[in-house]
Amino acid sequence: MIFKETKLKGCFIIEPKVFSDNRGYFMESYNKEIFDSGIGEPVNFVQDNQSFSSRGVIRGLHYQIGNHAQAKLVRVLSGRVLDVAVDLRKGSPSFGEYVAVELSGQNKKQLYIPRGFAHGFAVLSETAEFFYKCDNYYNKESEGGILYNDSTLNINWELPLSEHLISEKDSVLPKFKDANL
Repeated sequence: MIFKETKLKGCFIIEPKVFSDNRGYFMESYNKEIFDSGIGEPVNFVQDNQSFSSRGVIRGLHYQIGNHAQAKLVRVLSGRVLDVAVDLRKGSPSFGEYVAVELSGQNKKQLYIPRGFAHGFAVLSETAEFFYKCDNYYNKESEGGILYNDSTLNINWELPLSEHLISEKDSVLPKFKDANL
């Protein structure tokens, strides 16, 4: 696996080694020893989540606060998404900045998002199957979010506005300046 740290300290793009032939492909998507060594610290994943979405769906920006904060290792099994991580770590030189990475079933890239970040994604293909590992259990009382189209963050979701499909819950999230961080 190749680990590339993004401009946001602790947030990594991970490219697995893929072995292909006329039968298909094989790849190791996760190996704890290699992963921990690649990001420079141990992470204990305890929960896996998976979603299926149609083109235009934007999920996020979500995070967990306090003792229930979560680190995530995300990837796309089929389709294409624009995956976004926003640094919410007060005192971080990149506080309020984001990275956006295209993840797809074809490129097989993964994104590691440490605790202290908001996360979201937009589906760029007809459909997408999204999979992620979390290092902490979901806790509804610790749930937080930021409005996906907040002008302070100015995220380019790479979809025309007319195609944005947002849940009712995500459409009323607070702006970055008002978020409970």
